[in-house]
Amino acid sequence: MSARVAAVVATALMAGPALAQDRPAPLRDVGFDQKLDQVVPGDIALRDESGRAVRLQDYYGRKPLVVALVYYECPMLCTMTLNGLVSAMNAISFDAGQEFEVVTVSFEPRETPELAAAKKAAYLKRYARPGAEAGWHFLTGEPGDIDRLTRALGFRYAWDEERRQYAHPSGIVVLTPEGRIARYLFGIEYAPKDLRFALVEASQGRVGGLVDQAVLYCYQYDPMTGRYGAAVMRILRVGAVLTLGALGTFIFVMWRRERSAHRAPAPGSASV
Repeated sequence: MSARVAAVVATALMAGPALAQDRPAPLRDVGFDQKLDQVVPGDIALRDESGRAVRLQDYYGRKPLVVALVYYECPMLCTMTLNGLVSAMNAISFDAGQEFEVVTVSFEPRETPELAAAKKAAYLKRYARPGAEAGWHFLTGEPGDIDRLTRALGFRYAWDEERRQYAHPSGIVVLTPEGRIARYLFGIEYAPKDLRFALVEASQGRVGGLVDQAVLYCYQYDPMTGRYGAAVMRILRVGAVLTLGALGTFIFVMWRRERSAHRAPAPGSASV
């Protein structure tokens, strides 16, 4: 029943006409375009957390790659995305740096390697597995290279001048060792089994199918008020109503079953 409720909530998040009409202008061009089996160019130039020049292909060739696009001074959603990623990583037996690599890239070109280094230190403390420092990379880049990367991954985002923050989707992308896009995982929480299966498939060069998106948007969080916007509040209300409806249905079904059990004739009884 919970899976059905989640599916309905996901549908409401993405397809509700009323919510779509209320969506602010910057959000209309925000989302993921799933570019499965396409190769992400390896010559994209970036800088690692130490300021060293690297190319994306430096992380190709050996292991599957998990890519998370965030910006390090994001007021809310990027932190939730990385928290969800590290939680899933902690729940699987695979180790970053051994069975897979993780590349976190800031899509804000003004952010610096110093910011990347601070973010890396915080998440390595949470991950705390041997070899993770060499397996989880926090990168920054110039506008042109970031644009190439976001386009290759199908990551569409926009700057909102009024709120002085980015509108962007949440999710991670799993690449094969050769840099082909194998799978998208959306949202801010990733089931450990989904991450594990995605890594296994990617390591074997297999590519998953299209998946439904239930994408959250950083834009809706207002750092000035510390609250979410009206559209998100409506989504939360829809989820609450659906949950209550599911609970009511469950109670009604159990009540009907109990009544039926009481009405059933006792074993061995015979009618006269």
